[in-house]
Amino acid sequence: MEQSPRESLKLILEERKGEVVDILLKLLAAPSENPPANTEKVAENALNILRNGRGIDAQVETASPPIANVVAVLRGKSVGRRMIFNGHLDTFEIGDRNAWSTKPTGQVLGNRIYGRGAGDMKGGVAAQILAALCLAEVRDHFDGELVLALTGDEQSGGEHGTAYLLDHNSQVLGDAMICGDAGSPNVVRFGEKGTIWMTVRAEGKAGHGAHAHLTTNAIDRLIRAISALKSLEDVKIDVPASVRHAIEDAAPVSEGINGAGETKVLKSITVNVGTISGGTRCNLAANDAHATLDIRFPPGITLADMQERIASLLADLPGVSLEIDYTLEVNMTDPKAEIVKTVLGSGEEVSGQTPVATMRVGSSDAALFRFRNIPSVTCGLTAHNMGDVDEYVDVRELEELAQIYALSAFDFLTSAKGSS
Repeated sequence: MEQSPRESLKLILEERKGEVVDILLKLLAAPSENPPANTEKVAENALNILRNGRGIDAQVETASPPIANVVAVLRGKSVGRRMIFNGHLDTFEIGDRNAWSTKPTGQVLGNRIYGRGAGDMKGGVAAQILAALCLAEVRDHFDGELVLALTGDEQSGGEHGTAYLLDHNSQVLGDAMICGDAGSPNVVRFGEKGTIWMTVRAEGKAGHGAHAHLTTNAIDRLIRAISALKSLEDVKIDVPASVRHAIEDAAPVSEGINGAGETKVLKSITVNVGTISGGTRCNLAANDAHATLDIRFPPGITLADMQERIASLLADLPGVSLEIDYTLEVNMTDPKAEIVKTVLGSGEEVSGQTPVATMRVGSSDAALFRFRNIPSVTCGLTAHNMGDVDEYVDVRELEELAQIYALSAFDFLTSAKGSS
């Protein structure tokens, strides 16, 4: 009996799965640390690989050199829906190379691939590239198109990467999006908590520490402000039932991968004090002090509500001022959306395990797609030692991820026709 196009794709994926390691090594060989977010070389490497695919049209788009983005388009046999693969090419800094026991620019040892960005997230990009190359071999059997948007400055907010492409290239606007950012193929993330980064400043009256009656210590004022903001962690948020149930149902799997307590964090406000600075010596009262904070909040409360609460907590504290440095609204795709179900189904088929869908504690470029009303999920690799020395990913998981991407895109593009 003649094979179906989908079965042919599965055979192609199996035959070519080993290529994803070579693709990842080529991406790792071109360092793209942020700062300075120079992604020109890694973008060139990705471009050259993609152009080997039958019918793949790939170009570099640059808004602010040396930040380079890659947009690649694979068209099917006729007009239909558009699936987007999104990933970022920039990485954390390598740091002290002497502290690495492996090559930060890529090395295979046993069943692991080491290198800066292997998990966050050049591994996800490599899997997306192989998925596209394999889909190119069956492009006559699906409608619509697959678009890869590989971007340059996710680590610094995406202004010249994903945000730029969404504003200036209509090909990046699709019917669904899969982001390959770090995580696990067994945990599909359909949304992200909101974010507020802020600087809290306190002013006082300097003087000798022994003469406390003549001074006002700015650090004391800062401590009171931080304590007031930490009280946000006690606020009970009424998370929408569908989201709450998804988070709780996913807990046995997601916490096994991401650590006990993730479920509580996903449903709560968290307040992280990142830095504190103030004073000059122990026996002087500080004239000024400041702290930076990262506050994350779940579905059930808006960014505007959070900002109002924060302002209220600090309003009556003398000498205290607030600067908002960055904000991000809570963003979600319906947990029952087609793209969520599609990726879950492909994940189970490929791995033989039952993946789960839940929220993500951190943010990614997926938020920028959701703000454009594009249903989006994040599904990536387990990033071991992410941001630390000897970052690595598992070879088998990398191979499986490429298959998940390819089958998810094929199923989405053959399931129905729609305008993109």
